[in-house]
Amino acid sequence: MAVSHWNLDDIPWQAFDRTKVDPELVKIIKAASLVEYNGGIYADYLCNVFPDDAAFQSAAKLWAREEVQHGAALAKWASLADESFDFDASFQRFRDGYQITVDAPQSVRGSRSGELVARCIVEVGTSSYYASIASIAEEPVLKAICRNIAADELRHYKLFYTHLKRYLEHEQIGRWRRLAVAVSRVGESEDDELAYAFYAANEHQRPYCRKLHGRAYMKRAYACYQLGHVRRAVSMTFKAAGLNPQNPVTGPLSRLLFGFMQLRSRWTAAGA
Repeated sequence: MAVSHWNLDDIPWQAFDRTKVDPELVKIIKAASLVEYNGGIYADYLCNVFPDDAAFQSAAKLWAREEVQHGAALAKWASLADESFDFDASFQRFRDGYQITVDAPQSVRGSRSGELVARCIVEVGTSSYYASIASIAEEPVLKAICRNIAADELRHYKLFYTHLKRYLEHEQIGRWRRLAVAVSRVGESEDDELAYAFYAANEHQRPYCRKLHGRAYMKRAYACYQLGHVRRAVSMTFKAAGLNPQNPVTGPLSRLLFGFMQLRSRWTAAGA
């Protein structure tokens, strides 16, 4: 993977326009900054899963550094948008309350190929997510940051997919197994990580509730998406699962998923 082509100095911070800040986007950007900045811990996990693959370990470490950079950029923007946001305290709260096992001797997906499928799905979600935010954000600095991150996440998807193809030459896990891993990882998008990040960044004054804070995050996140972003995510998911990304079913499936996301956003807003 090539060295990231942008850094914090490349962001047009001087163009920040407070009048165009959406308070609802600020809340999910705060949460996203914590999750992205925590990327280094996943590199530790991946290096344990691939202990004898120096090339992949090197790529995973560079990937993690770029994820940390994403978190730093989002955190700086959030601090401009909300001067009361204490990133360091929020991140420490997040790390204390949400922990993953990084010393696993093998992938929790059952194989290295399965792990790489799961990593592809994560990048599917993040690339479409930041592209979605970039498309609706009116504040120019946030728009620039999210466009950069979305491009990075798409490149990360290609990175993990390239290594997936290499491992599939030796680990034939089959399309159904790949699809099962993909679907399972999509389902994990509503696990404790995002919910706890939202809590740690925004609502730590009251007790944590996974259901409550998960809904608070999702109602804002789902509202960002447009059909085109969902369609591309479905096609990329199909590709990672070993299916034809141009399959005619991707269109109807994308519309169904988009409708569900919009409905879910309205349900959670009403419930809140």
